[in-house]
Amino acid sequence: MPDFHALPIQPQAIQFDSERLTLTPEGPTLTRRMSDLAGLFLDEAARSAAAANENPVVYTVTSSPVPEADRELPQSITTIMPGNTSGELWMTKGHQHPNHQGEIYLALSGTGGLLMFDGEQTSWIEMRPGTIGYIPPGWAHRSVNTGDEPYAFLAVYPGGAGHDYGWVLEHGMGKRAFRGPDGATLLRPYAEQPGT
Repeated sequence: MPDFHALPIQPQAIQFDSERLTLTPEGPTLTRRMSDLAGLFLDEAARSAAAANENPVVYTVTSSPVPEADRELPQSITTIMPGNTSGELWMTKGHQHPNHQGEIYLALSGTGGLLMFDGEQTSWIEMRPGTIGYIPPGWAHRSVNTGDEPYAFLAVYPGGAGHDYGWVLEHGMGKRAFRGPDGATLLRPYAEQPGT
């Protein structure tokens, strides 16, 4: 698999394949399975059992070759599979940028939500193809698949912002996203049990 380009980056065209949801030239691809998501779902026992059995792929992140370096704007396509763990919808790990900078997500296919938390307030944006979700500096963010097919989005972010996944494990995301009886996404307080 090709690696990130070396600095300095030269002007270039990056092709987006809307059918395969890929970028060319491609950079690294990250695959997150259920075993990679310890501590994120409310029902840790169900997550752990799924990880020990089928260990399904929950999401992938396919990057362009633009590196995560200061002043660069890397791009990636994240695809979250449909599913839930004890009703809690499948999601990305979520992260905070240690170097607080903004970011944008463009929904490409499927339906999802962008969950953000600044330590006090929670924000939720419904994401459908063509929606641009803006993440202000200082807001932790996580994407959620709210539909029955894969949900994919393009992220463009400052390369020097960094990714702090531990912040989410320590502080949570303010709320959790669950499948409702009518198929809609419900947001519940982070520590609250489903159905209460």
